[in-house]
Amino acid sequence: MISWMQKHNKYLVWTIWVATIAFIGAGFVGWGTYDFGSKAGNVAKVGNVEIKQSQLNMVYSNLYGQYNKMLQGKLDEKKAKEMGLVQQAFSQLEVQAKLLNFAQDMGIVVSDKEVADTLEGIRSFQKDGVFNKEIYNAYLRSQRLKAKTFEATLRDEITIRKTLELLHTEALPLEIETFSAAMNAADKLMYKVLGSNDVNVTVDESKLKAFWETQKENFMTPRMYKLSIVWTATDGTEVTEEEIKTFYDANSFNYTDATGKQLLFDEAKAQAEKDLRIKKSKKAAQKQYIAFKKGKIESMETVTLPVNDSTLSKELWEDVLAKNNGDIVKPKVVGDRYATVKIEAVVEPAPMTFEEAKAEVTKLYMAQAQKEALLKLAESTLSALEESNATVSDFVTLEKNDNLKMLNSQESLQFLQKLFTSSKEKGIISVSDKVVVYKIMEQKFLEADQNRTDFVKQTVNQMKNSTFESNLIKMLDAKYPTEVYMGGLTN
Repeated sequence: MISWMQKHNKYLVWTIWVATIAFIGAGFVGWGTYDFGSKAGNVAKVGNVEIKQSQLNMVYSNLYGQYNKMLQGKLDEKKAKEMGLVQQAFSQLEVQAKLLNFAQDMGIVVSDKEVADTLEGIRSFQKDGVFNKEIYNAYLRSQRLKAKTFEATLRDEITIRKTLELLHTEALPLEIETFSAAMNAADKLMYKVLGSNDVNVTVDESKLKAFWETQKENFMTPRMYKLSIVWTATDGTEVTEEEIKTFYDANSFNYTDATGKQLLFDEAKAQAEKDLRIKKSKKAAQKQYIAFKKGKIESMETVTLPVNDSTLSKELWEDVLAKNNGDIVKPKVVGDRYATVKIEAVVEPAPMTFEEAKAEVTKLYMAQAQKEALLKLAESTLSALEESNATVSDFVTLEKNDNLKMLNSQESLQFLQKLFTSSKEKGIISVSDKVVVYKIMEQKFLEADQNRTDFVKQTVNQMKNSTFESNLIKMLDAKYPTEVYMGGLTN
């Protein structure tokens, strides 16, 4: 699900539009400090619309909460960085800014009354069904937000909603009729499901080696780095209770629970103490770096590691990969200590020998051989399906698919989706690691009830809007260029 969201994020911004009210109740999540250059307060400009740092913080905080819920509270800042949450948050704001530019050009405006009415309609700000300013102000304080920032975001949301509503087009009768005919089709099938147990594949050493010869450029040893490391411990660094409290107060937004709610001092004290020790030890690590660079101290450890090995941090590997043989990388935090690394040698990838690659090659060979054998069996089965002890189904539809033997519900749905988009009376359809050999015995069209007609109309509307919106954003990309003021916002 996460990878799907990341892939389609750009074109589904308004579909999964994070309503301003969704921020309510979600704890603020800090995501680091960046250099804003000469445009302090703003992180980018899209057309005529500035994207503010405060907006980026709000969207990032909400995205963090969404993903953290999906991961059952196991998301942390390191994983968030690996997933590119900052980039995702900026991508949402970038597309929203393009839509706001478009709205400006079209003369779409939102009055103060519309903002006030929307604000007063947010249930989380109500008491006994009436807007309560004290609750609203308390929320703003908890999120470290100014009212004008929140209300400006609310105004933008209303503007985008009004813009898209003006561009919305309802499904036409012919579209509904065409789509309904496809959805109401029912087929009676003769079919047979074939799987890996229906074929017998053995490994022939000579064929395996011949297969490896054609694929061996794909089997390489990993790139290795021989590294000398100077470690700087932090656990011995002294910190006082007062220092920890002061540090926590300045960085409290970084300490949240699994739901994104900010932790109290006592709850975050251990982590805050650890972070403070790391911060206070930075100068000692820098001194060791200088001494190591001048040859005054020797390394404490020499290791040979494949690229991105978990022994070192992702940030440290990024620096190592940007350096050359013999370079010394400035200290970076690894766990609860600093590591200063010298690149002693780089071992470039080399082709594996047959024996080194044999286990991995065998898996690929078996998978391909099994696939080929299964397809060959399916073709022979198709030519004599009636004599192959095939199963005859009841009438099946996209919704009624639970009576296909040898297939689970998900496999049945995949099979029928491919079947109902095919024009072949008989054929072979691959489903997961199986193949289904089929022949349509009989076909009929079911009468659609009103509920089904409404569902069809809704589906057509969704498809039309999705297609329209993706094309619209492509047009806006070309019309409204983006100027980014700080690094790390785009991939």
